Amino acid sequence: MSWLRRHPALSVFIMMLAVVVAGMWLLPVKPVLLWTDALVYLLIITLVSFFTYVRSREHLLSPWRQVVRRPLAAMAMVVLAAYVSVGLLDSIHFRKALPLQDGATQVDYSVEVLSLLDVLAGPLRKQLEKTYSAPLAAHLFTKELVEQADGSIIRGYPRLEYGGRHLRDPAAQRTADILQRAALALGQGLLLWLVLSSLWLAWLARRHHCSFPDFTRQMIVGQTQIPWRVILATLGVLVLLLMIILQLGVAYHLLGTDKVGNDVLYLSIKSIRTGLVIGTLTTLIMLPFAVLLGIMAGHFRGWVDDVIQYIYTTLNSIPGVLLIAAAILSVDLFISNNQALFETVVERADIRLLFLCIILGITSWTGLCRLLRGETLKLRELDYIQAATAFGVSNAKIISRHILPNVMHIVLISVVLDFSGLVLAEAVLSYVGVGVDPSMASWGNMINSARLEMAREPVVWWSLVAAFWFMFILVLAANVFSDAVRDAFDPRVSG
Repeated sequence: MSWLRRHPALSVFIMMLAVVVAGMWLLPVKPVLLWTDALVYLLIITLVSFFTYVRSREHLLSPWRQVVRRPLAAMAMVVLAAYVSVGLLDSIHFRKALPLQDGATQVDYSVEVLSLLDVLAGPLRKQLEKTYSAPLAAHLFTKELVEQADGSIIRGYPRLEYGGRHLRDPAAQRTADILQRAALALGQGLLLWLVLSSLWLAWLARRHHCSFPDFTRQMIVGQTQIPWRVILATLGVLVLLLMIILQLGVAYHLLGTDKVGNDVLYLSIKSIRTGLVIGTLTTLIMLPFAVLLGIMAGHFRGWVDDVIQYIYTTLNSIPGVLLIAAAILSVDLFISNNQALFETVVERADIRLLFLCIILGITSWTGLCRLLRGETLKLRELDYIQAATAFGVSNAKIISRHILPNVMHIVLISVVLDFSGLVLAEAVLSYVGVGVDPSMASWGNMINSARLEMAREPVVWWSLVAAFWFMFILVLAANVFSDAVRDAFDPRVSG
């Protein structure tokens, strides 16, 4: 208990996870723990523990204060937090219990694996149309034979089963209904944002021993150390988008539907977890190789340095796409020959995603390894490390106490910068057919399927645009945040 009191952030996360798990056990569902889910939980616990450790050390906390105090970085943090929240909701999986048959006592569970995000986005997931429909449309995108009320058959655009089904005359009522729902979403979003902002500002004013009006005035004119004005404004935009989805996304298909009638907005949101998993777990897999081998090569030099240089030079000489394709094809062969090991399609797709992260991590550690080798070669010549060596201090202590802390800024900067590149790599690999499983929602699969759609007449453009914007916003926020981290932690810049 004393350990939990010393780490309040970690204890809150563990309590929230325990509540969710307990609730799932009480409900008629069977929890499903995918491999990537377990690694995501491990990564979250590691990050929470890291920031709890940083809070108690001023020399580590000071650079992070610089990051938070930059308005663009604060805005990017809010956007990234929204993406991460969606990813976490999509990382809690379960299978629903099937109704008991007459006389049956054993509970059977559905083969469909759902997540909390699937439950929350139920209308978007369940409202399947026949085929393509444009954003906010009430009819299909392509003409078909339609039977009229008098029994005649004409070639026209059939009504959608769900999109705009509440309208009697879409041609006359759709525009007014959309504007009315958008105005209602604006009002609801503004009201919810004012309530959340007021509660947050009241808590901050109490924490800073200031009156609520005075602190609010300081926030509006931008006199607070942390740019709360920018943070709350960004939060307001996110709340407004959420209200628009609740008002328009349920009554219409806000971003249209794809070839088989799936809601494109739902697929775009569902793809967030895939992008985050590719970006974060690949980094988690790559770090041990890069840090360990890079520091060893620079510190020990000699034959150790030669062997490590030979390894990453050889690895760099092989095209990464060939290694990834070979690994993915091997995984597909293993899955096809061992179907009994995987109960559901989701588990098979998850194994492929995990191995994609592993092979990306194996092929992407060489760049950071080179940087760390060069920095370690410089550090080992400093006087205090030479003195430690002369006094007989072990290599393990020199590396852990003197070298590793002095190269952590390079590790941190490289990790944040590489995240956006890995997200883009998933899209490229899925485009060429060696990415995630086709049954898994990802921006790469959406872009891949849009190749033929862009060749249609008329063009089906909304799937490509939706995947592009969701991926663009995530990569832009990651790049803005990484610039702030680099400026705060790089001694050549901050010094």
